[in-house]
Amino acid sequence: MHMKIAVLGTGKKAEAWKAKNLNANSYAWVQDTKSHADFDVFVDLDFDENFTNLLSYSTNAKTVFLVSAVNISLEGAFAENKIKSAGNKIIGINALPTMVERTTLEYTNPYDIEIPTDLFESLGYTTSTKVDSRVGLVTPRIICMIINEAFYTVQEGTAIAQDIDIAMKLGTNYPKGPFEFLKLMGIKNVYNALNAVYNDTHDERYKVCALLKKEFLVKGLD
Repeated sequence: MHMKIAVLGTGKKAEAWKAKNLNANSYAWVQDTKSHADFDVFVDLDFDENFTNLLSYSTNAKTVFLVSAVNISLEGAFAENKIKSAGNKIIGINALPTMVERTTLEYTNPYDIEIPTDLFESLGYTTSTKVDSRVGLVTPRIICMIINEAFYTVQEGTAIAQDIDIAMKLGTNYPKGPFEFLKLMGIKNVYNALNAVYNDTHDERYKVCALLKKEFLVKGLD
């Protein structure tokens, strides 16, 4: 069945989605949430920063919503907006750059929404991995924590960024080093994810390094 799909997103997240190289005729870019009822599937890449969009989405029981749920869990978004989940088709996804454009989708479905069998394939995902609904999901927690630790290493004068990237790729077989990931993901996305996980867990591993915070404050527009 052909599905009518809309995508809402800006900045590096929008660039990452475009890098999926989907057929341009298979979905429509939208500028806001006003038309979501006109689509079978509505992908909100910016939901993490605009989770009040849920107020509008919760009135639509027909459309399947895929929303970026890294900086806030779906349960947290519903609680923050003081609305119930009953009757809604809202699924959380990992929409961070370098991750959303992969062929495997990391998603969370805490309310056991029935997912159309060809939904993920229609969005360019050949496989999918369901993870627990938690702030940071799985992959963002790991990658952002590694980036944070790399900043601590530079801050302490142990190594420079370029050498850390080389060591991580040669020593752990990572496809990219932490600072290469940072550039592609955008420091704003990394900073926000780390802050969200730290505020949720109070785990010192996710406390933003002072050097990372300084760079974010200088150039953290995207």
